[in-house]
Amino acid sequence: MDESDEEKMTHRQAMSKSDAKQDQPEIGTCGIIGNSPAMKSVLDLIGIVASTNSTVLILGETGTGKELVARAIHRLSDRRNAPFVTLNCAAIPAGLLETELFGHERGAFTGALTQRIGRFEAANGGTIFLDEIGDMPLDLQAKLLRVLQEKEFERLGSTRSFCVNVRVVAATNRDLLQMIDDNTFRLDLYYRLGVFPILLPPLRDRPEDIPALVRYFIAMYAGRINNRVETIPPEIMEAILRYDWPGNIRELQNFIERGIIISRSPVFRPDLEQIQHQKARLPRINMTLDEATRDHIVQTLNDVNWVIGGPHGAAKRLGIPRTTLISKMRRLGIESPQRAITGKGTTSWKAFATAGSVS
Repeated sequence: MDESDEEKMTHRQAMSKSDAKQDQPEIGTCGIIGNSPAMKSVLDLIGIVASTNSTVLILGETGTGKELVARAIHRLSDRRNAPFVTLNCAAIPAGLLETELFGHERGAFTGALTQRIGRFEAANGGTIFLDEIGDMPLDLQAKLLRVLQEKEFERLGSTRSFCVNVRVVAATNRDLLQMIDDNTFRLDLYYRLGVFPILLPPLRDRPEDIPALVRYFIAMYAGRINNRVETIPPEIMEAILRYDWPGNIRELQNFIERGIIISRSPVFRPDLEQIQHQKARLPRINMTLDEATRDHIVQTLNDVNWVIGGPHGAAKRLGIPRTTLISKMRRLGIESPQRAITGKGTTSWKAFATAGSVS
């Protein structure tokens, strides 16, 4: 290598370090990162609804940042100095969920040795965030509806009503309209929760936000473990951008954290094997919602070899009931390749190949 080559390499390295330092991500509304049109729209909606007391329903896939949006709504509201209380409805056994929400009196059931207040009472004056609201049992949905309408509830084992001033923000990754058709979610509760819906886009639909997210997570985890990382090779960023991130921001965050741990130099060198196995996707412009839904379902079916049900089936990956997935497949004209090849369906193999290769 001659002197001029060495000078060029030194210059490129210096420029890469300079770019990495200067191109730090700007943290947006309450920690939300994203300048894509899709996220700007979400941020506009947050700004509009935050100053009201209206109920908000946040919709989006797992890992898209629904709790972060809920916290942003709370912090921008007049309730910012009051409690922000969270409850994941899917993480609490159905038999204990009522107590978690509304509390209980001493002796209300075996083992209730003391009185306990619930999340609604703890959130009085502030905001309660009900995550995975689609997993709430039907009997509790009726009691939640009463709190939303009447602003009052009873503790388990009590006949006394308690009045609360609580703003409710709910979230789900499930298709509530389909659940209503399946009689697993109340229509009146849906209307009451959905006063102001906010739909969070999946990460694959806002790839322009990925570089800023990558830089943010690298800076965060490098600082935590005191591992100096200053540059991101272009080929690494390209591989990250070509991956679909079915787990969305949560999956990207975990990937970056592991990459910081295994990087042994100032250059970010993650293990790309876990994202390189998936074929690259080409962007589609001006897709309708049905087209986007159809492509996502077909790709998921391809990933699981067209297994619909079971613990490793497409319905589980999509976070919806098996019957809901079958209903969507029928409505969108999705059939298995075997049916298309044998002529037992109306969908051609060419259509399947097209839908399965892009998203």
